[in-house]
Amino acid sequence: MQQLQLDDPRPDEVRVRMVASGVCHTDAIVRDGIYPTPLPAVLGHEGAGIVEAVGSAITTVEPGDHVVLSAAYCGHCRKCLSGLMAYCEHLMAEDFGGRRRDGTTSLTSDAGPVSSHFFGQSAFSSHANVVETSVIKVDPAAPLQTLAPLGCGLQTGAGTVLNELRPEAGSSMVVFGVGAVGSAAIMAAGVAGCTTIIGVDLHDSRLALAEEIGATHTINPARSDTVAEIAKITRGEGVHYALDTTAVPGVLRQAAAALAVRGTLALVGAAKPGTEVAFEIGESLVKGWTFKTVIQGSSVPQVFIPRLVELWEQGRFPFDKLIKTYTLSDINTAFAVSESGEVIKPVIVF
Repeated sequence: MQQLQLDDPRPDEVRVRMVASGVCHTDAIVRDGIYPTPLPAVLGHEGAGIVEAVGSAITTVEPGDHVVLSAAYCGHCRKCLSGLMAYCEHLMAEDFGGRRRDGTTSLTSDAGPVSSHFFGQSAFSSHANVVETSVIKVDPAAPLQTLAPLGCGLQTGAGTVLNELRPEAGSSMVVFGVGAVGSAAIMAAGVAGCTTIIGVDLHDSRLALAEEIGATHTINPARSDTVAEIAKITRGEGVHYALDTTAVPGVLRQAAAALAVRGTLALVGAAKPGTEVAFEIGESLVKGWTFKTVIQGSSVPQVFIPRLVELWEQGRFPFDKLIKTYTLSDINTAFAVSESGEVIKPVIVF
């Protein structure tokens, strides 16, 4: 850890005192250089905190408001103006650029500038100047250390189901990888009315929790043929919807093979740029299946995250069962248990 200097918020920024920040796989892959961002940098993109000050152009929040932080978007490109903020045409610059649009950073050390504004926020810090598009006002009665993971992983899993796939009541779904994103998808499938919800994972502890939060069936691929098991569960029909959080090419091929006629496969896992996957297109042609990639659950965070909070308050989206908290000094432990699968959603509490 290091003491840094934080400058004054700009007119379009919000000063947030962090209460908690979730640890996400995206932080790890950026730390490890799979997705580039200027370094040294303060990462963290599932922040939650309390507004301390607002810039002169801010109209959506005021000091004292409780907020969850999510991905930034420009707000003025064609996709943003169409309500497709997750597919902002300037996404890489807004979320991975490490600087404001004018090239400045909000953070400095004795050695010079430090990259800031990771996903518009850089939430692994006690305070941050956050762009307005990353800020979502939430119910002050809800604990911020519980709400923090909604900003990325949980929004991605739940949003892919509820905003993008929109499964019909009584339909079937399989989720490959039941970490935070996959677990959120399983809970959302229950909200949507799916009656067959299958979780696939190599960790038995995760599968047990998946059953607790809504999975009707679970499969450990280390012990059985996943596609054959799905066929057995669905009486030979295959699943109507499949969601892959792993981005492992072999898993994606299994997911496609498990689809029913006119089924849909959605990929939300992040792979190294250049990764390719081969699908069978001979016999599968007559199935008329669909493959799509999904970012941030195709969500408008300011609309979707408050809805998830309401579902949690009603007991219909029990994502708190995924969380274990750590202090900032234990952040390396939090990353380690996340990578090992021991903890589904570590949350840093300040």
